[in-house]
Amino acid sequence: MRSLALVISLLAAPVTAHEFWIEPTAYQVDGDMNLEAHIVNGQEFKGVRLSYLPQRFVNFVLFGSDTSAKVDGRPGDLPALQQAPIAEGLNIVAYQAKNATVDYETWAKFQGFVDHKDFGDVLSVHEARELPLDGFTEVYSRHAKSLIGVGDATGADRRVGLETEIVALTNPYTDDVTAGFTVQVYYRNDLRADTQVEVFERAPDSTVSISLHRTNAEGIATFPVQPGHEYMVDAVVLREPSDQLAERTGAVWETLWANLTFAIPQ
Repeated sequence: MRSLALVISLLAAPVTAHEFWIEPTAYQVDGDMNLEAHIVNGQEFKGVRLSYLPQRFVNFVLFGSDTSAKVDGRPGDLPALQQAPIAEGLNIVAYQAKNATVDYETWAKFQGFVDHKDFGDVLSVHEARELPLDGFTEVYSRHAKSLIGVGDATGADRRVGLETEIVALTNPYTDDVTAGFTVQVYYRNDLRADTQVEVFERAPDSTVSISLHRTNAEGIATFPVQPGHEYMVDAVVLREPSDQLAERTGAVWETLWANLTFAIPQ
């Protein structure tokens, strides 16, 4: 498996993209405790905490064992998730945000995003589609998950129906992680081979480091983890929007962001 051991310090060159993630107030809880988690938009584990607002999401669901339940909050709730666990063991929180748009005044700004997410030669495709190099729109959606251990935290992550999704093949709360943590990346029903995976690691002292990895032919990537650290895994799909979506939003490109958060116990 190829991996770019590119560890970037928090003070490295600024990242052009902004992540969107689920951040539990505690990654492991007793069975009689509520789950609490923030929905956060920002970068490098710093951002704005968003309240529970149904008009902002398509789905907000809790999975555990062989069952699931919608996250049932009140508008304005902060944290956005305040709910009893769905079951003993590993609980999976999933959130799909509604589409939003961003405008690019120049190609250079979009190219910085393309380079950072390693999408390849998008400029040639952009020009072949006879699109303007200045003043165009991207539409994007967020597909976030988080793993919370309840009680003994046993169980396994699984696909929960997001259009693009990161599945943990390791249980962070029960498995031996000395050889690393393994994830598998999907787009619809396809495995995303040779795809960049960005891993954000937050230490107990709140310093953040970033490493870039690539999936193998089975869409699998493995990266090192440390006890007491929190992790956010990110992978992005770039595609042409459907005719209907392009007409509705004016966008010429569409991105779908997959994100997964978890922590490694001390």
